[in-house]
Amino acid sequence: MADSPVYLSVTDLNYYISQKFKNDPYLHKVFLQGELSNFRFRMNSHQYFSLKDEKSKINVVMFCSFFEKLKFKPEEGMKVYVSGYVGVYGPQGSYQFYAQTMEPAGLGALYEQLRQLQAKLAKEGLFDQSHKKKLPLFPDKIAVVTSASGAVIHDIMVTANRRFPHAEIDLYPAKVQGDDASETIVNALRQIQAQGDKYDVVIIGRGGGSLEDLWPFNEEAVVRQIYAMTMPVISSVGHETDTTLSDLVADARAATPTAAAEYATPNLADVLTSINQLRGRLYAAMQAIIRNKSEQLDRLKNSVVLREPARIYDEPLQKVDMLTQRLFQAQRNLLSQKRSELNLIKQRIMGASPDKQLKQIEQKFNFLEQNMNQAINNYLKTQRNRFVSLEQKLDDNSPLKTISRGYVYTSNSDGKTITSVKQLQVDEEINLQFKDGQVSAKVTDIRRK
Repeated sequence: MADSPVYLSVTDLNYYISQKFKNDPYLHKVFLQGELSNFRFRMNSHQYFSLKDEKSKINVVMFCSFFEKLKFKPEEGMKVYVSGYVGVYGPQGSYQFYAQTMEPAGLGALYEQLRQLQAKLAKEGLFDQSHKKKLPLFPDKIAVVTSASGAVIHDIMVTANRRFPHAEIDLYPAKVQGDDASETIVNALRQIQAQGDKYDVVIIGRGGGSLEDLWPFNEEAVVRQIYAMTMPVISSVGHETDTTLSDLVADARAATPTAAAEYATPNLADVLTSINQLRGRLYAAMQAIIRNKSEQLDRLKNSVVLREPARIYDEPLQKVDMLTQRLFQAQRNLLSQKRSELNLIKQRIMGASPDKQLKQIEQKFNFLEQNMNQAINNYLKTQRNRFVSLEQKLDDNSPLKTISRGYVYTSNSDGKTITSVKQLQVDEEINLQFKDGQVSAKVTDIRRK
């Protein structure tokens, strides 16, 4: 008899397949390229999405520890390069790709990272012109952040000494290329910031290079530190065609270190020429003022007022006379107005005499008394007529008047009126009311019709 088959559980089968995947050396480190699909960003969590091309797709999971190391933000439909391994998810019996690294395809990771960081900082307003500080016209001290061994500091010092020897230049050396370059740049800027208002302006820069060489000046920490500086910052990074985020956030951007030194310092020769021009304009203005004042003095010397001082009082005296006349006229008008008001008040007082008021009240009282007497008489007459009418109606409707014609009013022992034989019983006592008296009777017989 053949041996019975051995039935595996689903868990055993999935475990067996997963071990196959783990033991396959070709699946330990796989590099894929494709387009992100079904990507939905999950905050502080693992990311689950798909990677597809024209014909196929595969499910991908990227754990939070790997996703946090990305220097760009993945987006739906973005073409990317990913690396990782292939494994089996036992509970569902499905294989999937476990991504460990990711970078955008096409322009490359650095360009995509630069684009996203620039959009983020621009949204926060770090590049707005309203935050730009004005460069000082005559700086006393200038701080320079660059490499101590490069040509940048040499060009800046030569240009500054040629244009404005008065300015003192201090170098704060920093790495301008490499992984830790951004940290040294930030530390140098913080040292300058810690000096308070010692420096009037800061120059930060380096020579030209590739995007990777200039990348420290695109780091977010460097950009935010430049934005936080209390003194104006001039950026001179790379050549004129190179643009870094440090150039955008700085208060001024120079194409070369020499141009940066020219922005930071005035040209002494131009300043002296301008001073001489201003001195000449000042002398000319002073002479014009002196001539103007001399002409005014001559006009005053020849004026009528100085030759005949008494004429100064002619116009004021005339004005006083005119005001005096206006005052007298105003007093006369006011007096006439008050006299008219007094006469009017007198007339009102005469019209309001107590004797006249008493006479009017007496006349009114007599009139009201007559009206009241007449009203009372009319009322009494009306009520008397009404009483007679009611008396007549009462007499017409009185049962006594009907009884007087031979009729009898019948009631039971309780005084209730009897109007029908149906209300009576044999041997019941009843009362008969005549016009001149009352009779008690007993019912002996009842006949109904």
